[in-house]
Amino acid sequence: MENKKFTVTDDLLASKSQRFLNFLIDLLIIYIIGISIGTTIIIIGDLTHSYAASNWVKSLSIIENSFFELIILFFYYGLTEMYFSRTFAKYFTETLVVKHDGSKPNMKSIIIRTVSRLIPLEPFSFLAGDSRGWHDTLSVTYVVKKQEFIAKKKLLDPSDEIAV
Repeated sequence: MENKKFTVTDDLLASKSQRFLNFLIDLLIIYIIGISIGTTIIIIGDLTHSYAASNWVKSLSIIENSFFELIILFFYYGLTEMYFSRTFAKYFTETLVVKHDGSKPNMKSIIIRTVSRLIPLEPFSFLAGDSRGWHDTLSVTYVVKKQEFIAKKKLLDPSDEIAV
């Protein structure tokens, strides 16, 4: 019996529209998290009559606010993709992040993937050419359609338990 190894193929890759929707939803979630944290700090400061923190949040410059959002972005993508192989947007679009052999990405891949997102214009890199962005190619990861991925992987090895 021949032992075939699973490999991600082009038919499994998420479409450009799925990738763009992932980007928009994740951006919205990151924005909401940022506003929620800032609002919480302001409310706590007002309730405790400790206005230093709330005044600091209210007086953040555009650069400081952007840095704050980048920290949220790093933790959001890093934690969700490291533990679940997907962000909240990927749950909505039924996609997930995998390595070329279909395995879950390791911490190094996720860190490279997350840091790569800081490259200017990187969010739109998946729109040119194939549907893999720079954060995919640099981290050697793929965003695949979950249902098709599971079906193809089970076809190759029915005994394989896929925990995604």
